[in-house]
Amino acid sequence: QVQLVESGGGLVQAGGSLRLSCAASGRTFSYYAMGWFRQAPGKEREFVSAIRWSDGMTDYADSVKGRFTISRDNAKNAVYLQMNSLKPEDTAVYYCVADASLTIATWKRKSAYDYWGQGTQVTVSS
Repeated sequence: QVQLVESGGGLVQAGGSLRLSCAASGRTFSYYAMGWFRQAPGKEREFVSAIRWSDGMTDYADSVKGRFTISRDNAKNAVYLQMNSLKPEDTAVYYCVADASLTIATWKRKSAYDYWGQGTQVTVSS
């Protein structure tokens, strides 16, 4: 079993920054990708960003491009999300995800990921 534990969420004013961290533990395997989804109240869970473990290839939702940066630490089995220029509409629960067998064609789909963290709340005040 793989456990994903997020940290770093909190309350920040619009225009501020936060850095989310996700540490993977338990059964180890070669991840294909890790990433982040988010879910705002009353909305569907949506893709935020993903990173391919082998070469660091990244992808972002249009709504966060240029503001968020995903990175990884292979030695620590960890992924990070640096969030800058935060907006009130970024308020959501952020979930770390991982999978060993998805493809780039599917990695924006929540159904593609087998492993999910418990989520961390990010609240951006106006």
